[in-house]
Amino acid sequence: MATWLHLLELQGGDRVLHVGCGLGYYTAIIAAAVAPGEVIGVELDAALASQARTNLTEVNHVTIVVANGTEYDSGLVDAILVNAGVTHPQALWLDRLRVGGRMLLPLTNDEGKGMMLKVTREPGGWAAQFVSGLIIFHCVGGRDPELCRRLAAGFAEGSWRSVQSVRRDSHDPSSQCWLHVEGICVSKQAVACRN
Repeated sequence: MATWLHLLELQGGDRVLHVGCGLGYYTAIIAAAVAPGEVIGVELDAALASQARTNLTEVNHVTIVVANGTEYDSGLVDAILVNAGVTHPQALWLDRLRVGGRMLLPLTNDEGKGMMLKVTREPGGWAAQFVSGLIIFHCVGGRDPELCRRLAAGFAEGSWRSVQSVRRDSHDPSSQCWLHVEGICVSKQAVACRN
C-alpha cells in the first residue's frame, strides 16, 4: 500500500477520492499527505463507514460517504485510489480526474488476482501502465464476469506489459486493444500528444 500511495504522487492541496475506504486507516494517511487538501472516503458498508467517521473525527478535511464507489460522483479530483478489485475502469472515475490527475485501480479476475493499473490524465487522453501485482477483494458494481476471463488470459500471456493508455473514443476492437469494453479500452496505443 505504501508503494501505491507513493505512485499517486500526492501533494499538499490535492483533492482525493478513496473508493473502498473501510475503517479509514489509509484515508488518514492520504489526508496527512494532502493537507490542507480534501479527501473523500467512499464506503459501501454503512458500519465500516460509521467507524471510519469515528476514527477520523479529528481530521476536518476528510468526508466519509456511504455509497457505491462506482456510482458516487465526487466532482473533479486530483487523485483516485480504488481499494477493491474491478474488471475495467469506470467512465465516471476517468471523467472526474483533472488533467494531471492520477488514479490507481486494481484490475482483477474472479479470484481477486490481478494487477494495479496507474492511469494519468494528460491533455490528449489517459496514459496507463500496470505497476504491480496484487490480490484484493472485489468492488461491488465494478465487475463483469466476461471481463474476468479476459483479464485472466491477458495477465497469463504477459501482454499487460504493452498497455500504454485508456481510450474513450469510439473504435472497433483491434490488435491495439488489450481489454476492449464499449466506450472504454485499455489499450496498447500511446496517448496522442496535444499542443
